[in-house]
Amino acid sequence: MKRSVLVVLLTTAVPLLLISAEPSAFGAGDLSNPEPYGLTSNEKVILDNKDKLRKVVVKSNNQANEVDSLRERIDGLQSIIESLSRKAHNNKITLNRLNEENTLKSENSDEYEKRLSEVVGSNSENIDKTKVLMSEMSLLIDSINRDYVTKKEFNSLVNDVNNFKALIAKELKSSYRTKKQAKYKLASMSNAEIAKQAKVYFDKKWYTNAIVNYEFLVKKNYKPAYGNYMLGEMNYRRKIYSNAITYFKQSASLYSKASYMPKLMLHSAIAMQKTGDKKNAKTFFSAVVAKYPQSSEAKEAKKYIK
Repeated sequence: MKRSVLVVLLTTAVPLLLISAEPSAFGAGDLSNPEPYGLTSNEKVILDNKDKLRKVVVKSNNQANEVDSLRERIDGLQSIIESLSRKAHNNKITLNRLNEENTLKSENSDEYEKRLSEVVGSNSENIDKTKVLMSEMSLLIDSINRDYVTKKEFNSLVNDVNNFKALIAKELKSSYRTKKQAKYKLASMSNAEIAKQAKVYFDKKWYTNAIVNYEFLVKKNYKPAYGNYMLGEMNYRRKIYSNAITYFKQSASLYSKASYMPKLMLHSAIAMQKTGDKKNAKTFFSAVVAKYPQSSEAKEAKKYIK
């Protein structure tokens, strides 16, 4: 009696499991998430390019600040050099005057030596200050030369991103045109013929064509549970796990007693694990083992649980 109650509870719990798994499972593929998971190959490239652009912008801003700082230092250095130049000029005048005075008043040689020593000392101090400033400026320039992203490099990265966007847009446009033509053709066929053709495409792994057929059938509400399951399977095989989870959930909500439910639940669990949703994945693996203990899917689920 207890075993019967357990089976009934598990039978009714499966759709609830799928529905309760939605919040975590459907976070997959969200590029706005600080730690996105379950990304397609295109989404990974887009995320990588966004990260590169962000780093370039940060680096450019830092370099702009360093350049502004360098410009201020150069302006300051220029002022100091101008001051040193004026002082040198004044010292030259002083030396000339001292020479004249020395010629006229040779008896004041001690005073001359004293003043000459003061001028030489002042010049030496100014020269030392100039050397320190030049050294600091040299280090700053070396830092900018080492870390600076050239305009050519920045433009190259931007061009790569734009080319990628253009390629994706072209592929989407081509795919849309192909699907539109296929749907126009499907409109003249019966649902049964479309379903038969879709299965042939699926068996040959012509998933692009099969997806068009099953999407058409689902829209026509012809065996929508099975159609969503097949769409989930093709996305699962293409490793687009976030889409697969969506279709599997929709299929299970429409008909939870289908013969393909063990595989649907197993692949849902694997897809969740692939997208980083390990908690819900473990729940689904356990449900497969509990609800279909004698199935090959249960044996597979046990391996993942371990």
